[in-house]
Amino acid sequence: MIKTLARTIVALNTNVRKEHIASGFAWGLLLALVPAGNLVWILLFFISFFLKNNQAFQLLTIALLKIVLPLAAPLLDELGFAILTMGALQGVFTALYNLPIAPLTHFNNTLVMGGLAAGLVLWLPGFLAIRAAVPTYRNKLAPRIIESKAYRAFLKLPLVSSLAKAIARAADLAGAVR
Repeated sequence: MIKTLARTIVALNTNVRKEHIASGFAWGLLLALVPAGNLVWILLFFISFFLKNNQAFQLLTIALLKIVLPLAAPLLDELGFAILTMGALQGVFTALYNLPIAPLTHFNNTLVMGGLAAGLVLWLPGFLAIRAAVPTYRNKLAPRIIESKAYRAFLKLPLVSSLAKAIARAADLAGAVR
């Protein structure tokens, strides 16, 4: 987890394209909303690794959102129930359920369907919001954080100093790859 956090911080503070960071966040958001352990999540996870995005940012987003996701579970459950009980889609869902592999997707689970629908709807706004936020962070917020006394005191903590070393190594690796 420390290496993932270090790679995320390096990506935010170096010249990694803001679109790659935003894509990593958007995929992380989608994957966090869909419950793991079904074929839909596994397929989405593998698809995300074939596209250009920042995987460290994606994994960190998944980890952080999975912590707070139980708060949104009732809403996702209601959304999934509303989609699964739509009269117009009953024939589609029945046909899907009778296919050999489709039940492994757990599409008939209200949390899976609600998470998938919410994730697909929130993917583009999440992408656009992070893409707009990265330059603001790099140009305005990062210099202020680095100059603050609280940041310097924070760097002296043992766990943080090891994280700082990991960030420096990741930055050196990123520079060597270019």
